[in-house]
Amino acid sequence: MLDPKLKQAVVEAQKAEITEHVIYRKLAQTVPDEKNGGILKQIAEDELAHYHFYQKLSGQDISPNYVKVFIFVLMSRLFGLSFALKLLEKDEDLAQEQYQALKAIDPHVQTIIEDEEKHEQELLNMIDEERMQYMGSVVLGLNDALVELTGALAGFTLALQNTKLIAASGLIIGVAASLSMAASEYLSTKEEAEGRHPLKACIYTGIAYVGVVVLLISPYFVLSNPFICLAWALVAAISVIAVFNYYISVAKDLNFRKHFMEMLVISLGVATLNFFVGLAAKQWLNLEV
Repeated sequence: MLDPKLKQAVVEAQKAEITEHVIYRKLAQTVPDEKNGGILKQIAEDELAHYHFYQKLSGQDISPNYVKVFIFVLMSRLFGLSFALKLLEKDEDLAQEQYQALKAIDPHVQTIIEDEEKHEQELLNMIDEERMQYMGSVVLGLNDALVELTGALAGFTLALQNTKLIAASGLIIGVAASLSMAASEYLSTKEEAEGRHPLKACIYTGIAYVGVVVLLISPYFVLSNPFICLAWALVAAISVIAVFNYYISVAKDLNFRKHFMEMLVISLGVATLNFFVGLAAKQWLNLEV
């Protein structure tokens, strides 16, 4: 008879295994590459075998956590297989302590731990998504757009204080800068020996830049108070920085806090500096608002 605490740990491990079985099975169905799909199917079968092992210990049938299944499949569709697998890998890392505690029940748990470590290595070896190859291009577009446009909008807001003028100015600058940045990325990628396609790199950079431009200037087309619009734009910029850096930190095993703070300080620092540039321009040019 298992101790109640140990039995609860077994039940939790059992639920985790059947949930991961369903996740890997569903992810395998979305992978066009036959080899990678086969790896995911095999991992799904291993997770099912782990579930049956724990089932013998608990004597219970456990249903998967379908909310978790839905979230991971959705993450895969929205942000790519690489992101979903890395996120799942981190979730499995958290369960390792629990598995270590269960070794006292049955030595076979050690085999399960070894299987999980093997899965991690197989997943790391199979991840080779196109979007990860072009992540540098996305970073370039996002970084430049966030730094340049937050600064420009801050300066325009104080100098012009007219939402329509600010929106038009921001749109013109944003589109021109996105085309320039995309063209530069195209030329830069042509000189690389990495095998990336210059046109694709150009498109990734341009789309990232234009996306940020649209997001940041949109409040100026809707609201009449330019300072509320600026606040909205800054909140949007911080949100983009947070989401993007979380994505990168998961997909590339980077320190989220470090990269988030670095990007945040640069973007808001430039915005603050340009706010005072706008103040100086307004006074020097004697702009009437």
